[in-house]
Amino acid sequence: MHLPFQFARFRPRLLSAMAGYRRELFFKDAGAGLTVGIVALPLAMAFAIASGLKPEAGIWTAIIAGALISGLGGSAVQIGGPAGAFIVIVYGIVERYGLANLLISTACAGVLLFLLGFFKLGTLVRYVPVSIVVGFTNGIAVLIALSQVKDLLGLVVPKMPADFFSQIKVIAGHIEGVNFHALALGLVCLSGLFIWPRLFSVKERDASGLPARLLKMIHAVEGLHLMRATRKASRMPGPIVALVTLTAASYVLQLPVETIGSRFGGIPRALPAFDLPDFSWETVRLLIAPTITIALLGAIESLLCARVADQISGLRRHDPNQELMAQGIANFVVPFFGGMPATGTIARTVTNVRSGATTPVSGLVHALTLVVVVLVAAPLAVHVPLAVLAGILLYVAWNMGEWREFAHISRATSHYSLIMLGTFLLTVIFDLTVALQVGLILACVLFARRMSTLFQVVEVSHTPDSASFQLYGSLFFGAVGKIDPILTMVESAPQGLAVRLDVQSLQSLDTSGLDVLDQLQKAIVLRGGKLVLAGLNAQPKRVMERAGFLEKVELV
Repeated sequence: MHLPFQFARFRPRLLSAMAGYRRELFFKDAGAGLTVGIVALPLAMAFAIASGLKPEAGIWTAIIAGALISGLGGSAVQIGGPAGAFIVIVYGIVERYGLANLLISTACAGVLLFLLGFFKLGTLVRYVPVSIVVGFTNGIAVLIALSQVKDLLGLVVPKMPADFFSQIKVIAGHIEGVNFHALALGLVCLSGLFIWPRLFSVKERDASGLPARLLKMIHAVEGLHLMRATRKASRMPGPIVALVTLTAASYVLQLPVETIGSRFGGIPRALPAFDLPDFSWETVRLLIAPTITIALLGAIESLLCARVADQISGLRRHDPNQELMAQGIANFVVPFFGGMPATGTIARTVTNVRSGATTPVSGLVHALTLVVVVLVAAPLAVHVPLAVLAGILLYVAWNMGEWREFAHISRATSHYSLIMLGTFLLTVIFDLTVALQVGLILACVLFARRMSTLFQVVEVSHTPDSASFQLYGSLFFGAVGKIDPILTMVESAPQGLAVRLDVQSLQSLDTSGLDVLDQLQKAIVLRGGKLVLAGLNAQPKRVMERAGFLEKVELV
């Protein structure tokens, strides 16, 4: 029995990577995994807190989902875990549906992601226009930045709303309560994250616009045979440097700022327990919209990230269907341990590649590193100021956005600009679900409009007894109106008119196009004439054969 679809083979990239795996590869992967594990710690906590969850939700998501995505995925170097793109979505779901329903939505989205990969639908994500991706990415970046203003300013707000204008109103209403100690910590953190990578790269540093005196001091240090120490320092991830130094400064100076300990009571120093959330099909029905949103965003983010990894690593291309199946398993499992949605993360994946990773083993080491760090250093996390995490997330939001697209929008086509700006504004003002829905509908409408302009009807000759026309392009529902002038001409022509359509340049035909040709044929026959088709191509011919239309016309 022949099925109209094929199933994807479940074969993780890790299995093929283990064939001929050597000790030198392990040391490269282990070094990269250690680096990424350290980078992931502050980001995981920050993403969870910004999403309205406890910091351990982000940490255990990074560990469990990170291990599953690396171990079962279709990419050699992709790192999975909580992502900045999910902050706005998760916060909105928690605000509207509650934490338990977030867990159910995430698990259901995991099932949907697995099915997308299993039925080989991973390539469909590539049909999402880049204008929509840029629009909602920039919109999410703006919303992430706005969500961090409260902690950056140290404002005491019991509960932040989820929507854009309400957040601005609440922040404006509490602006007189700014904590300048928190603001100073956040700004120092943000400034340091921009400066740190440029301190040790001569090319970037000299072009960075740093003060001449500071550049002179740096060059002087390098001239004192301290290059080895400088190179070692440059390998330290900026978020970890900011987290450790500013947390230590805040603790030593006893700054009156809100910390993880004061808000959440710290991070549990134990492995998470398996917990089954309350589940019912009635609840699942109510969560269709958030489930689809999580699944769609997770699929887009993970496959975009995997494509970036392919480009910068030079390794064998990822398997999109296997990657989606791994993402699905990870998102199905993590909610039972109190986790949040997970996907591929570009920042950590790029760090992984640049640190020398070659196989998924680095992702497994990254997860193990996080386990060790959490079990050993969990008591110290209580001192981490939330303003520092806000600074880290503001830096993430800045790097997430494709801000140059706004500067270059005058060079883009009107269709690209309309979709990109529309998706951006809808993401910011409403939510990502509305933005994606309207963006995709708008993209389809504009595509149909564009394709309809490419279809042309050219009159070749016209006598009292005959008329000849040439058709170019695709005759589909958006272009059928261009056949109307021929219909009008036939209805006013004398009896016995023969109409010849040269369709050699007609590339495709849909049922709407066939319907208007059928109307034309009936109008011609009604007046004693005939319709002649010349040079019929394969696709239009198949459509006409299935409908029995070829029996009504003459072919030449």
